[in-house]
Amino acid sequence: MHLPRTLRHQAPSLLLLVAGGCSLHGAPAFSVAGAYFPGWMICALIGVGVAVGLRVAFVLAGIDAVLSLRLFTYTSLGVMAALLSWLLCFGP
Repeated sequence: MHLPRTLRHQAPSLLLLVAGGCSLHGAPAFSVAGAYFPGWMICALIGVGVAVGLRVAFVLAGIDAVLSLRLFTYTSLGVMAALLSWLLCFGP
């Protein structure tokens, strides 16, 4: 494959821009029982737990019967809880 001369000279700069998001200190991780779990996985588990807990609370309160799109409601509540926990733990 033969690249044009200008692209051949700009390729290293473009590669540096793409790799600019890589960090040297690694991803956030927690030590659980001697193994390191990524922070996003723990936040996802928190989101699933919150969604299940809210489902139980909504069923007991009678709100669940009124919801028309239950799957999307509980999924969005779980995603919001996961993102909020990520923001609180690893925020700016």
